Formats: sequence, structure tokens, C-alpha cells
Amino acid sequence: MVRARDLSAAGFRIELEFERARVSCPDCGVRVEYLDWLARNPRYTARYALHVGALARKMTVKDVARAERLHHSTVKDLDKLYMGEQLRRHPMPATSAIGVDEISIRKGHDYRVVVSDLIRQRPIWFGGSGRKEEDLAQFFTAYGQRRCANIEIAVMDMWRPFRQATNAHVPKAAIVFDKFHILRHLNDALDEVRRAEYGRLKGEQRRFIKGHRYTLLSHRENLDLEGKTALKTLLAANKRLNTAYLLKESFGQLWNYRKEAWARRFFENWKDALKWQRLAPFEKFASMIERHWEGIVSYCKPENKVSLGCVEGLNNTIRVIQRKAYGFRDEEYLSMKIITHFLPPLPDHAKITHRNPR
Repeated sequence: MVRARDLSAAGFRIELEFERARVSCPDCGVRVEYLDWLARNPRYTARYALHVGALARKMTVKDVARAERLHHSTVKDLDKLYMGEQLRRHPMPATSAIGVDEISIRKGHDYRVVVSDLIRQRPIWFGGSGRKEEDLAQFFTAYGQRRCANIEIAVMDMWRPFRQATNAHVPKAAIVFDKFHILRHLNDALDEVRRAEYGRLKGEQRRFIKGHRYTLLSHRENLDLEGKTALKTLLAANKRLNTAYLLKESFGQLWNYRKEAWARRFFENWKDALKWQRLAPFEKFASMIERHWEGIVSYCKPENKVSLGCVEGLNNTIRVIQRKAYGFRDEEYLSMKIITHFLPPLPDHAKITHRNPR
């Protein structure tokens, strides 16, 4: 007799007990009767595996294990069956625009590459063993030459190995540098100015700067009334920080232009405003923009107007998934979680059954 756990009813745990035929064939070996209502893990019914997988989309593995009175490894195995069926129904799609970024999976600069479909706004590949050229090359190899030929735009940060891998495998694709990564460098430059001013000033003059780091780095429209009042007082008290803040706030206009000449004129005027201001971090930032100008200004072309916030938004969601599980030790499970999180749930009639019954 064989037992398989089924859905609970009225608070009672239900297990089915049944006989399953086994046949020994001299040519094929031992064959087991195929039952379409069993999951690929034969100790559970298909509808129970579907139930556990649906719970794991909303709850942590630990919470599902406690609610269903299962071992956490069993929950993870059933969740893998659920996500495997999702991936079978939604294979890696062909797209014309991809986003490339890396995420840290643990301390010690241990990175993995995430490639997203910017048209459907969901991740389609997670892998590699770092953020080198060969790590991104693994994606292009898995994606295949036919689908790679359709890629027209690749959005990424200014990391050189990613550019080299993209140029090697999709040389016709336009590389667009992610706006939010660039603005992060500008925020770092503003923070350097803030720290330098705090070190330069003495006594009571420091009180306007102390404790207002995030007030200074935030956009004015995102501050509450108290934050706007503190920002106004800070900028009125320090001329250099006021100049740096206005330069930081105005730089975002660069991505509003539709012609390269207009964007260039804006950037030249922005650089002219730096003269005689003694803002070394901003001058360093301007030099970085000059070195990567081609990848920044390519966004001005109408055909390259894709959602630049999609990559950063997906990464924020991935970080939430990681925090929710307090980190994943099983990278295959992490990869499946990241990709299937953005896929629709399986319908109630879906069956997670054996593909090749034995």
C-alpha cells in the first residue's frame, strides 16, 4: 500500500492510501503505474502540491511549513514543482530590449547577473558566478543566436565587462546607460561635498549640516513639510552646498531631450556652472560623464526610449524576495523564485504530474 497526502478538509489532515502496480520488464526494467492525480513527488497529490506552491508565492517557506505541518525541505521541493510548471508555461521569451544588472547574494562581493525583458518588464535570466564578461556571456549563449539577433537595446550600468560581453554577442544593439546608476554617482558626489563642508566648518556652523544627509540627498518633492523647512535652512546657511544641490537637481533634465545636440548643449552649460565653485567631486563626476557620453546620450534617440526605471524596480523587488527568506542557500531555488515572482500564478486546474512516468 502507498500513501499520498491530499488537501485537508474541515481542519483534518487527509492522506490517501492506495495500491500502485509495479511491473518488471526484461527489456525496459521496472515500470510503475502512472497516476495523473499524483504529483512528481508521489507522496503528495498534484492538487496538494499546487496548494503548497500557491501558498509559497505569498508566504515564507518557514510559515508554509508551520501552517501545513511539513518539513521546510518538503515545502521547498513542492514549491520547485510549482515554479517548474510556471517556467514550462512561460519559457524565456524573445525581446528587443534587455536590462542587465547584478545583485549581491551574500556578503563578500558575491554577485549574480540578472537580465530582464524591458518590454514585458520581468527578469528572464539569473546566473553567472560574478559580474565578469564571461558571466553575462552565459546568458547570450543560453539565449541563442536567433533571439540575440532581435535585441536592439541593452540597458546597463557603466560596468565595462557588461559592455564588452554585449558588444561581442549583439554588436548591433544600442547600449544605454541606466539613468539611476548615473544619478547614484551624482548623489555620492553631493555627499562628498557635504562631508567636506562638515569637516571645514567649526562649532555652531556644523549644526545646519549634522543629521541632514538624507534631507539633502532626497528630491525636494519627496520631502514632508519638516524636511523642506530643514532643507531650506541648510541651503540658506551654506552657499557651497546650495550650489551643489541645485546642480544635482538640475542634472536629471539631461534625459528629457530628444536630440543629441540639445543634450550636449545642456551638459556644456551644466559644466560651465561648475567653474570657480571648488566642487572637486562634481568635476570628477563630469569627467566620468564625458568618458561615457555615448552610452548616456543614446537615450535621446526616439527608438531608444525604454523604461530606465524598470531595471532598478526589478532589483528592489528581488532584494525584498531575499530579505523575506533571510537569504537563499540554494541558488537554483533563488533563481526560480526571482523569475517566477513576476509570472502569473498557475490556474486552479493546473496539474503538477509526472512527465515521464516509470
